[in-house]
Amino acid sequence: MRLWNKNQEKLFFKNSEKVAFTNQLFYRTNDGRYVAYWPKGYRGQKSTLQSRNSLIGNFTEEWVFNLFNSLIDDENLHVIRQARIPSLGITSRSPADIAIALTDKKVLKADEVKVIFEVKMSIVWNWQYDVDSGSITEIGDFRTHQGKPSFTRSDSILKAIGKCIDIRVSNIESSRIPIIVIGNAPLSNGFSKKADHLKSAGIIQGFWSLNPFPLNHGNTRKTTPNGGFIRFDNTEELKMHLNRLFKKDLNFFSGMENAESLGKYIEIANMEDTYENKGLKFLNLIKRL
Repeated sequence: MRLWNKNQEKLFFKNSEKVAFTNQLFYRTNDGRYVAYWPKGYRGQKSTLQSRNSLIGNFTEEWVFNLFNSLIDDENLHVIRQARIPSLGITSRSPADIAIALTDKKVLKADEVKVIFEVKMSIVWNWQYDVDSGSITEIGDFRTHQGKPSFTRSDSILKAIGKCIDIRVSNIESSRIPIIVIGNAPLSNGFSKKADHLKSAGIIQGFWSLNPFPLNHGNTRKTTPNGGFIRFDNTEELKMHLNRLFKKDLNFFSGMENAESLGKYIEIANMEDTYENKGLKFLNLIKRL
C-alpha cells in the first residue's frame, strides 16, 4: 500500500456516494457547484457540514488498519480496530481507534497492548462533484479552501491530546504503552513546540502525518526539532519507526517532589547492581510501588 494521497480521497467520495446523499458529502455554492470545502474568497451563503465526519472517520480508520496490517511482519503482533482496554478506561464509549497487540481480540488487557494510535485524519484537498456526469475533480490543496484538515485544526488536536492524557493518567499499567496520534496534514505552527514538549514529557510519543505531499506545489515541515511531529515520505520509513516502537522498553513517569525526596530516591536506587535495576528502582519509588 501507498501512503495517503489524492486517490484515497477520491475513493472516499466514490464509496460514500453509495451510502450518503450528495448534500451530506459536499457543500453547494450559490452558483450551484458542489465542493468538499468552501473555496477561499467565497462570499456566498454558507453552512456547516457535519454529516461527513463519521464517514471520513470510518474510512480513515479502516485505511490505517489495512496499512499497518500490510507493514507488520511479526506474526505475534495483531492490528486491532476499535479496541477496548477496560483497565485504562478505554471502553466501547471511547475505544482506541487502532491498537497493536499481542492477542487478536477486541477487548484487551493493558499488558497485551504494544501501541495505541488515535486517528485524526480528514479530507485534505478540495474537490468538486459534477452531478450530471458523477465525476469528482480535485480543485486545490488546503491552501485554496477555508477548511482546516487534520493537524491544522486546533480543536481536533486538543481533543486528541485530551484523550491521550486521559489514557496516560488512568492507570499505572499505561506507563509502558506508547501513544501516537495519526494525521494526514502538516502540524500547525502553534502546536509544533507543544508536540515536542508532549513527546519529551512522555505523554504522547508523536504526531505522525502519513501524507507525504499535502501541497500541490511546495513542501511542508518534515519534523519538529525533537521529533514530536514527523511527516512520513514512504512506507519504508513508517515501517522503520513502527519497528522502533515495538523494540523500545519505554516507561512513563511523572510527579512533583522536592529536591530532598528526589535525592533520597536516587540514593536508594543507586544501591542496585545494574543500570537497568537502578532505573527500575527509581521508577518504582517515583510511582510509589
